[in-house]
Formats: sequence, structure tokens, C-alpha cells
Amino acid sequence: MTSSVRSWIDRHRLLSFIAITYAFTWSIQGVVIASGLEASWTQSILIGFGGFGPPVGAAVVIWASDGDLRKWIGQFFRWRIGIKWWALALGLPLLVLTVGVALFVAFGGPIDVRSLPSPGIYLFVLAWGTVWGGGQEDLGWRGFMLPILQENYSALVASLLVGVTWVGWHLPLFVNPATTQGGWALSQQLLWIVSILSGAILWTWMYNSTGGSVLAVAVFHAGINGMGVLHPADTEAIAPGGVPDPSLSLLSEVTGMIPLVAIALLLVVVYGSDRLANREIPGAEAVGLKS
Repeated sequence: MTSSVRSWIDRHRLLSFIAITYAFTWSIQGVVIASGLEASWTQSILIGFGGFGPPVGAAVVIWASDGDLRKWIGQFFRWRIGIKWWALALGLPLLVLTVGVALFVAFGGPIDVRSLPSPGIYLFVLAWGTVWGGGQEDLGWRGFMLPILQENYSALVASLLVGVTWVGWHLPLFVNPATTQGGWALSQQLLWIVSILSGAILWTWMYNSTGGSVLAVAVFHAGINGMGVLHPADTEAIAPGGVPDPSLSLLSEVTGMIPLVAIALLLVVVYGSDRLANREIPGAEAVGLKS
């Protein structure tokens, strides 16, 4: 890479990060779509590999800007955050699930407790989600883009900007008929966007409150993503013969979204929109870059 290109990237860090992130992920997603792969472990692994777009984008920008790559990646190994925050990272997804299931049942959603998996399955999903099924993204979104934005914007505004970029990055999944998102109706897609924006606020709160622990955010992210595994919805009733019932599918999405939105609003009220934390928040220096 020439010095002029590196200089341009350094001057346009966020734009460069977004461009590289999208290019990496969308190229892989394009191959998956073009190959016509059905839902399978192969497809899941390839999509997970595409999920490394955000850390790849961040790494290129930090390198081009003569930043400290070791300091940036070290955020993923920052585990000394206190028992309280690990309890929240692991326990809050279970609270979201409990509230969501209670609402689902209250509005007439069918459940089948016999469908619940063993705890070992959930632990596998949690571990997988942390390193391959979503959590790997956070070195880019939370470990790079968020701190850069927080140099000039409040934590809330920065969260929403990350959230909007995050939504756009997922678009290839919605045009792939072999993915879950590819089969969603417009109403489900809109609810998912609201959930993503709410989740962006939750992840910011966890990142800022732990002094920049991407590991805690990744585990938290994986826990929320893995809630579908523990949801005791009666799949035969929701998708009889493999064909989803639109009203029950919508009910599942709505009741899963409500607790996320409620917690996000509560965090803004309790912690304030400026920091979403009761401490100094990470900026460019925290990810190995000079302001």
C-alpha cells in the first residue's frame, strides 16, 4: 500500500473503515448467494467468516494510521471487569428471554417446554456466537467505530450511527432466500431494525461501562443472539409443515423486541445520553489511535 493511500485512509478513518468492512463482507455474501448454498454448516461458516469484515476494516485503518494494533486487539482479551459486569453480560440475555417469553404467552403464543435444549447446547451457541456467530464483529463496531465517533458525538448518537451502519451491513442476508432474514416479511424486517438500534445502545453501555471490554460485549451479543435457542415456542404451531404462520412469527418478533427497547430506554434515562456509563468513556486513544 502506497504512502498516499495510507495517508488518505488516515485522514478518512471512518469512511475507510465502512468501505473496507462492507467490501469484505458483501464480497463473501455475494459468493454465498451466487453459489445457491442452502442452509447448512457450510453456509453458516461462510457467513460467519464474512462477519470478520468489521475487524478487518478496523485493522487496516489502524495499520494505515500507524496506530497500535496490539492495543486495539487487546480489547477482546480484557476480562478483568468485575463480577458485576460478567453477571450482567451473561444474565441480562436471560432476563430479556424471560420477559419476551412471558409477553409471548400473555398474547396467546403457543409454547412447548419439551423443546428446550440441554444447557450444553446453549453454552456451545454462546461460545460459537462469541468468536464466529456475531461477537467477532464487535472489534470493529464497538472496538473501533464507536470510540472514534465518541470523540465528536454523545454515546447515544454514536450508538445510533453505529446501529444504522450495522443495519446496512446486514443487507445481503435479506436478499438470500436461504437465510432466516431472507424469509422475513417487511414488518419483521422493520422490527429487526428497531431491535438492532436498541441493541446498539445496550452494547455501547456494556463497552463504555467496562472501560472498553470488547470481550464482554461479544459475550453479551452472543447471549442475545442465542436466545432463540432457548425460546420454548412451539415450532410446529408457529411453522406448521415448515410454513411460518405470519401472525405468530410477528408476535415472536414483537415480544422479543419489547424488552430490548425497554432496557435501552431505561439505560438512557439512568446513565444519560452523553456517556451511557458512570465513568470516562473510550475514545480514539483507547483503540490505539491518536485523536
